[in-house]
Amino acid sequence: MDEGIRQWIARRRNTELVLVLFAVVISAFGHAAAHLAVHDELPSGLLAYTAGLGALAVGAHLVVRRFARYADPLILPVTVLLCGLGLVLMDRLDQAYAERFPEGHYQGVAVAPGQAIWTVIGVALLVGVLLVIRHHRVLQRYVYLGMALAMILLMLPAFFGADAFGAKRWIRLGPLSVQPGEFVKVMIVVFFAGYLMANRDALALVGRRVLGLALPRGRNAGPVLLVWAVSLVVLFYQRDLGTSLIFFGVFIVMLYIATERTSWVVLGGLMAIGGAVAVAATQYHVKARVAAWLDPMSIYLPEDQRPPGVISEQSAQALFAFGAGDLTGTGLGQGHSYLIGFAGRSDFILATVGEELGLLGVTLVLLLYVLLIWRAFKIAMTVSDPFGKLLAYGLGTVLALQVFVVAGGVTGLIPLTGKALPFLAQGGSSTVANWLLVALLIRISDAAGKASTLPEGNATILTPVVRDPAARPTGG
Repeated sequence: MDEGIRQWIARRRNTELVLVLFAVVISAFGHAAAHLAVHDELPSGLLAYTAGLGALAVGAHLVVRRFARYADPLILPVTVLLCGLGLVLMDRLDQAYAERFPEGHYQGVAVAPGQAIWTVIGVALLVGVLLVIRHHRVLQRYVYLGMALAMILLMLPAFFGADAFGAKRWIRLGPLSVQPGEFVKVMIVVFFAGYLMANRDALALVGRRVLGLALPRGRNAGPVLLVWAVSLVVLFYQRDLGTSLIFFGVFIVMLYIATERTSWVVLGGLMAIGGAVAVAATQYHVKARVAAWLDPMSIYLPEDQRPPGVISEQSAQALFAFGAGDLTGTGLGQGHSYLIGFAGRSDFILATVGEELGLLGVTLVLLLYVLLIWRAFKIAMTVSDPFGKLLAYGLGTVLALQVFVVAGGVTGLIPLTGKALPFLAQGGSSTVANWLLVALLIRISDAAGKASTLPEGNATILTPVVRDPAARPTGG
């Protein structure tokens, strides 16, 4: 290997190590600051927390250094920092809930220790993926098998799931609850990447023009109609608005990237809006969330004057939390976001960030997500094979859509969806599935980095779609 390449690899890995350690230090300072604000003393478990998180992060770095040495140096540190901040916020809220609820009350049960265990499992999964999957193209062999398994997992909660918090997307396994949709979102992206790579020429052909819109041929529109139907089934039977939006949205984005046809995006958008309106008109739970979104303060009206379905003050309390945080926040441990209730440790944990770290803290957290999404798209532009490009774009889109539907719901931009904010919010299935997503991004970026060290490494791009000029009218 050329000496210059060796030095380039060493710089990337050393940069990753420094940033990983920096993320651990920031998390340790946050843990100490929150405990000092509440109890006027350092937490007794500070050293154990720092050592545990540090060992986990450095261990993951060493595996990347050995088995994915060309990988992007920013993905792992950003993920470690988000996980560390999430643990700090959960521990801080655990203390607040424990002081305000009697022993044995479900809201007084600490969730930070369990989340730490799920984080360990997630990192173990990352290590396993990097050890077993030595190149992302191996996944092409199993796209249809994976899709079949994904559909089975997706439908299981509708028949065997547990109804919780208005949605039916969990499966109870003894004391544990699993959310299959969190894993399906990764599996479905792998399938889309494989399917679109093999069929993008056919999907790019135009069947007819309707109202000036170039529509695909009927037999090629089948997969879109199928995904649309599956999304509606998920939303209708499981009342899971967030998962439906993510599944359908990622397919439309990947379809546009593969075919470069805006008609697919317009068609998909119209189908999504039509389906959402139909379900919102028939499903009480979805209708209630829309009503709470339109007027969150109506919860404080007399009961006979409230819109039907508005029964929770969580949205209103979240807006109060953001308002109280102002620009720089009240300080870790000094807020009152525990008033939101159990949701303060799930999707509404962003409200805790807004109150205690202010607009500045929310902006920095969102920028961490933007950085992770940007690196995913950069990997997609750099990797040389079409499957890898679509896979990286899809994984980045999944992350972007999940952050959007959660942050948008908490801030009042869109109705609440009930999804967990990746890495930051409490949720075992979400944490493990997102570590799987990160593992795949690291594996793809390793291939992209390896290609960039070759003279022609950055010259290979996604092969343009070959279209029959006679089959493609002007425009569209």
